[in-house]
Amino acid sequence: MARYAVYIASLLLALVFLLLSASHPHAWWGVAVFGALAALGTADLLQRKSTLRRNYPVLAHLRYGLETIGPEMRQYFIQSDTEQAPFSREQRALIYQRAKHVSDVRPFGSLQDVYGIDYEWINHSLAPVEVADPDFRILIGAGCAQPYSASVFNISAMSFGALSPAAIRALNAGARRGGFYHDTGEGSISPYHREGGGDLVWEIGSGYFGCRDEDGRFSEERFAAQARDPQVKMVEVKLSQGAKPGHGGVLPAAKLTAEIAATRGVPMGRDCVSPAGHSAFSTPLELLQFVARLRELSGGKPAGFKLAIGHPWEWFGIAKAMAEQAESQPELLPDFIVVDGAEGGTGAAPAEFIDHVGVPMHEGLMLVHNTLVGLDLRQRIRIGAAGKIVSAFDIARTLALGADWCNAARGFMFALGCIQSLRCHTNRCPTGVATQDPGRWKRLDVPDKAARVYEFHRNTVSALRDLLGAAGLSHPDQLGPEHILRRVSPTEVRSLAALYRYLEPGELLGGRVPGHAVFRDFWQQARSDAFMPPGHVLRLRASKST
Repeated sequence: MARYAVYIASLLLALVFLLLSASHPHAWWGVAVFGALAALGTADLLQRKSTLRRNYPVLAHLRYGLETIGPEMRQYFIQSDTEQAPFSREQRALIYQRAKHVSDVRPFGSLQDVYGIDYEWINHSLAPVEVADPDFRILIGAGCAQPYSASVFNISAMSFGALSPAAIRALNAGARRGGFYHDTGEGSISPYHREGGGDLVWEIGSGYFGCRDEDGRFSEERFAAQARDPQVKMVEVKLSQGAKPGHGGVLPAAKLTAEIAATRGVPMGRDCVSPAGHSAFSTPLELLQFVARLRELSGGKPAGFKLAIGHPWEWFGIAKAMAEQAESQPELLPDFIVVDGAEGGTGAAPAEFIDHVGVPMHEGLMLVHNTLVGLDLRQRIRIGAAGKIVSAFDIARTLALGADWCNAARGFMFALGCIQSLRCHTNRCPTGVATQDPGRWKRLDVPDKAARVYEFHRNTVSALRDLLGAAGLSHPDQLGPEHILRRVSPTEVRSLAALYRYLEPGELLGGRVPGHAVFRDFWQQARSDAFMPPGHVLRLRASKST
């Protein structure tokens, strides 16, 4: 009977206070409080959907309440400073400090276990270099009519709709002040992106938002009208994203505001669907033709694509298409490729996708870099990378693995004031960053948060400058895998150059197949005219049904 004790006590106390109220007017508060608890317990006993509530009237709600604030309790009172779930308190503190432009120095030694497996560091030089300017730039689309000089660190794809109007305003204003770009995400270019005047990379997803006709197909006229805006610096076709690769999305009609509908070019009153795949192309070669057409329609701005690596033969098919066209039709080569990691991102996704679908950024980046090196195309195509990048060391390691520049999404969300409440998908973001509720996002102070976005970027690239100088380097493009060390056992340390197999320039040309396992297994049979699996993969699949 103990599980009914609170319910029975509520009934008795409600009755006692009701009797007392006749002579003590202040007793009515007791009637209200304990009467409400008694009513709640009675409702628990009468309902049939929850056995827990029937067995533990009133008490069950205490469990639900504690469960609701569980993430906050673990983050602030249980988890260690270095436990990354998904970002550690140490990482978040570093971003907050740099965004607020306060001291980020640490006393008394590292919190990292420097003898733990997977601990990484960059070796310093006995001949350090003084690097004066931290504004490292990467020229993208050198052969284009309108090439773009990008910062080495930029804002990754986050759509208006996923983020609030105030968050978009602050990000773009900070990007303009700091001279770095702001990726629109596939939700297209909203009035809030244009308001700040910061550089934009327009991401074109499978829904073709902002450049679609009434049937949801790609519209060249609508694309050209927006892409030729001087604020748009590059165009990026999104093949897949790290948060949910191979998965489309739906914004229910009930959540579709008039502003979002106008930005995306979709009708009100209907679900806004982002399909899993593109309708404008269906083969690797058609993808390259589509990217080249976007470059032409934009007036000669750099055009490329973003993908999270999945089946290696599909990426190899794209690479073979590029190799086949490199000399006869060089205009079909993309100006850049952005590799997104399966570490996830701001996009909400089913649990299986967020945890178990797609290749993590490090391995995906190395595969793309290695393939382009092996085809002698690396000098002609720039590579960006996105995937849990928040510090200067994160940037240095990613560049050492093969990237030319880095993008970050969640890092800049923290700069806006995100507290990792893990409520992004509920429309109840407590900081006004990831919500469309005006009662929440209107309390986000845009000028203040724009300054924090700017300071986070400025202080992070300044830290990168100091890191490079200590290593005896003067520019990020000098970083290679030999500069990053990793502990692989209690008694063994390897550089990334020794730990991973890197291809030699031209190693994939002339019919040669390197000993690297993924190339050995899938390169020869990959096709530039189809994304279909190789023959031996199809035979393995068929073996289960014969």
